[in-house]
Amino acid sequence: MSNAFQFRMNAGIPGDISRAEQATVEAQALDPVKYPTAYGVPGAIDATSTKFRSIGAGDTTANVYGFYVRPYPTGGTATDGLGTSTPPTAGICNVLKRGYITVKLNGATAAAKNGTVYVRTAVGTGSIIGGIEAAADSTNTFAIASNTYFMGPADANGNVEIAFNI
Repeated sequence: MSNAFQFRMNAGIPGDISRAEQATVEAQALDPVKYPTAYGVPGAIDATSTKFRSIGAGDTTANVYGFYVRPYPTGGTATDGLGTSTPPTAGICNVLKRGYITVKLNGATAAAKNGTVYVRTAVGTGSIIGGIEAAADSTNTFAIASNTYFMGPADANGNVEIAFNI
């Protein structure tokens, strides 16, 4: 018996490491004031608290320390659905320093294989601060690095795999 996939499989869940055997992950303390509000977003080490924080205004490529990894299992209630978990605001978190991770694509531009990955630093239409985008605007985004790129287009839910620091 053979099976046929009529549609594309999901790209993953934001914050999930998509190729575990090739990932470098480390534990970091969350900044209790500037903590990331979603999994699968890039973050920086705060100069004052020395803890992992969200990306914001004034950040550049040099500030990106890694990506916020979603632990499994996440939550503890039946209402905390897969991919919709609310991250904690304090404590220890996992940070992807190198590897492949699923992220949520923001903005109007579609991701393309080997395309540049941009991070938003100020609110834009359909975008969040710290969100991943496939196109730059004049002042409110920056490219993460030349060794970070999209692995293909986003799925129907806007999730896409990226290679970070490869």
